[in-house]
Amino acid sequence: MIPVVSSFARAIWSQMHLRMLLLTFFPFIIALALWGLALWLVLQPLIDMLQSWFADYALFRATSDLLDSTGLGGIKAILVPLLAMWLLLPLMIMTALVLVGVMAMPAITRHVGSRYYPQLELRHGGSLAGSLWVSLASFVVFAVVWLVTLPLNFIPLFALIVQPLLWGWLASRVMTYDALADYADAQERLDILRQHRWPLLAIGVTTGSLGAVPGLLWLGGVASVIFFPILAALAIWLYLLAFVFSGLWFQHYCLDALARLRSSRVIIDINQIDQTAYRT
Repeated sequence: MIPVVSSFARAIWSQMHLRMLLLTFFPFIIALALWGLALWLVLQPLIDMLQSWFADYALFRATSDLLDSTGLGGIKAILVPLLAMWLLLPLMIMTALVLVGVMAMPAITRHVGSRYYPQLELRHGGSLAGSLWVSLASFVVFAVVWLVTLPLNFIPLFALIVQPLLWGWLASRVMTYDALADYADAQERLDILRQHRWPLLAIGVTTGSLGAVPGLLWLGGVASVIFFPILAALAIWLYLLAFVFSGLWFQHYCLDALARLRSSRVIIDINQIDQTAYRT
């Protein structure tokens, strides 16, 4: 686990660099504009649709009894708006993920690669289209599991366990591809994913704990509904910040793993040459 810890320390140091701190600025402005328009157009119709759905299927009585039995009866009056916000949350995550992947990860790759791994050859085994595909496919799986477990997120301890695990899986899938896209070829990327599966997942779960923090803003009951626009903006910025730090940590770990992989292959090739020379 030494590479995980050392890459974590280097990621913290890199995060303090002014350029890395500013990486959240432009994605935040774009995300804020997109979600400001989306919430203006979508939020109230979504609340009305959920209200009608609950009324048509007599779900208010069922959910009221369930909330009373679990000691959460105080949120009955705001259940529908709160549910609407939770349904929009995965889309906010996807927005932050795509913006960081497109706008921040190239800068992170250049920053970390030029400062810490200038000797590594760029083999360009990934692409922007590949990054978007991995992000979209991973997000679809993430969103399905998120929606299935959505009712259980009202249990705080459950949310603290499941959300980091979901984030960990999502981050390890997406960030590893982006971190290696410029430097590794396709086979090297697959080898690193196979050989470092558990450390990458551990990094993802740790950063997933940071990514779960914005989601806890929606557990504030009435305050979550009243201050939703402010909380939404804060959540988007926290998601971006968490993704940038995740990108730095994955970048440091993956490039270190790539350097060690190539060094081991050079040693193997030299040994094979020596053995061939010895036989002849």
